[in-house]
Amino acid sequence: MKDDKQATDANSSAADSSADSVDEYLQTLGSEDARELRYYSQEQPFSADEMTRLVNEERLNELLAQSDAFLSSLSDELRDFEDNSH
Repeated sequence: MKDDKQATDANSSAADSSADSVDEYLQTLGSEDARELRYYSQEQPFSADEMTRLVNEERLNELLAQSDAFLSSLSDELRDFEDNSH
């Protein structure tokens, strides 16, 4: 009988320990979310003038052209794949 009580106490202790761990983990997540929210709320958006100074327009246009070419090529490949599968 004493062994049964000790086993029950051990199970209860393990359950409490698991519940405590879960609760602690959830609190940690909550504090990380709050920290992230505070961090992003402090961000300052760039003005149009700042963006103009910071962005290399020529390089941006090159990258946009590359992405357009890639997407066009990808669309063609998908179209060819669909045609071949029917």
